Amino acid sequence: MASTELKSDNLFEMMKFHLASDAGKELTKKINLVFQVNIAPKKLGVDEVSYIVDLKKGEVTKGPYEGGKPDATFFFKDDVFIKIATGQMNPQVAFMRGMMKIKGSLSAAQRFTPHIFPKPAKM
Repeated sequence: MASTELKSDNLFEMMKFHLASDAGKELTKKINLVFQVNIAPKKLGVDEVSYIVDLKKGEVTKGPYEGGKPDATFFFKDDVFIKIATGQMNPQVAFMRGMMKIKGSLSAAQRFTPHIFPKPAKM
């Protein structure tokens, strides 16, 4: 498996710390769902890296979900995911344009919004 450096890797690292914070614990209580996010470096479905954003336990892990089926699974290209997570692109627009695919519960998927991501620090 190609171990490509994804821009998204840093975002998921930041998210681990975010979920450990008080704000993150609030999110976990409120959302209480498990999301799998598959990130492809260039082309959807090719060399994807999976992340689990577990908003039941409040943790982020790399690799496919071990605890059954996630509530919703997303498929993104790396750069599209960054734009959505940082609020530069509307998730609905990305979905309509085929830049993002979703498997699983659509109502669960709608709870996966940019506000669950930590805000990038301003330098």
